[in-house]
Amino acid sequence: MTSATPGEAIPDSTDLLVVGAGPAGAAAAAQAAARGSDVVLLDAAVFPRDKTCGDGLTPRAVAGLHRLGMADLLDGRPRIRGLELHGWGASQRVAWPGAHRFGGYGSAIARTELDDAIRRFAVGRGARMVSGTKAVGAQLIGGRIESVTVTRDGERHQIRARDVIVADGVRSALGKSLGRQWHRNTAYGVAARSYAASAKSDHEWMGSHLELRDPEGGLLPGYGWVFPLGDGTVNVGVGALATAKRPASMALRPIVEHYARMVSDDWRLTSPPQRVASALLPMGGAVSGVAGANWMLIGDAAACVNPLNGEGIDYAIETAAMAVEMLASETDYATAWPALLRAEYGTAFAAARRAAGLLTVPQTVPVLGRPGIRSAKLMSTVVRVMGNLLTADDADLIARAWRSAGRVTSALEERPPFS
Repeated sequence: MTSATPGEAIPDSTDLLVVGAGPAGAAAAAQAAARGSDVVLLDAAVFPRDKTCGDGLTPRAVAGLHRLGMADLLDGRPRIRGLELHGWGASQRVAWPGAHRFGGYGSAIARTELDDAIRRFAVGRGARMVSGTKAVGAQLIGGRIESVTVTRDGERHQIRARDVIVADGVRSALGKSLGRQWHRNTAYGVAARSYAASAKSDHEWMGSHLELRDPEGGLLPGYGWVFPLGDGTVNVGVGALATAKRPASMALRPIVEHYARMVSDDWRLTSPPQRVASALLPMGGAVSGVAGANWMLIGDAAACVNPLNGEGIDYAIETAAMAVEMLASETDYATAWPALLRAEYGTAFAAARRAAGLLTVPQTVPVLGRPGIRSAKLMSTVVRVMGNLLTADDADLIARAWRSAGRVTSALEERPPFS
């Protein structure tokens, strides 16, 4: 199969227009096309393209790829058993709690490869790829999208569509034109990643430092990571939490470079960090305007990102499947879609973003982190939450307590997730 090129004809109409060919959009396009819909998958980029990301796949994300029918993509990739957590002079190695329910292991794949592979899978299922073309607006009648305005090489075109799935990422240009708003009073992420050559690229554990400091030694409200990619390199990155009241005002490149020097010996790095890139992340459903009569926002565009670690690939694949299921209904998505997102993720997101908000207070990090890193039981709970390994079906004490915290938080919030 050849790569899509921006020379492809822009169609006049389609059953389903999917805007954004990252994991969420491509997964939705693949599943809708497999069901017999005429699907156009549109992206402003020409693939393969890079994406700022830690590249890690939790067991839940691995399970999503299996359900999608892409298990072979994981062949030869790292099989990651869990996290090595460090901080305040202590370390804990924690296997993924309950990972057997999701296939048993995590992995890591550079987004340059992952996104292009899922996009190619969608084309193989029958979706029509239109790349190098940006969606910039829509024409609505009675809340329904009649057509989407796209641009290529300075020329504007209209694509009529019965349904539209918006999966154009954290900034979501089309979503914004449709009324999507990002509410920064809850915690959001500020992250940067890089790549470095490593003699431990095939390590079976992800590295995570909960005590993140800047080059001057100041404690930051975030964490650092090292994810082995199995190709002779590792992804080295840092993430910080912020809110509108407590913005993360920091230069990320020096922090990434400082962190890479800090982990260099442990990870046997043989090159300085390269290809440093950064991004902002709306998280925990901190957006409103996620649906209209015949359109839905999914994945990162709908802020379906774990507020405690920035993980979103599993949610991307899951919301893609949920959206395609909803396409078969005769319902108005404007109320049904946000209600479904709240039912699936609302309580977990509410609890996680409240916890993330507490971590933006500088004094909170050492108070919780110093004793916490020394407790294997507590760190197992942290990994379970950070790895998105709590599901609605779990009935153990920790799961019930987390859901209860989420329900209380949602009831007290001025703006619960997805509202």
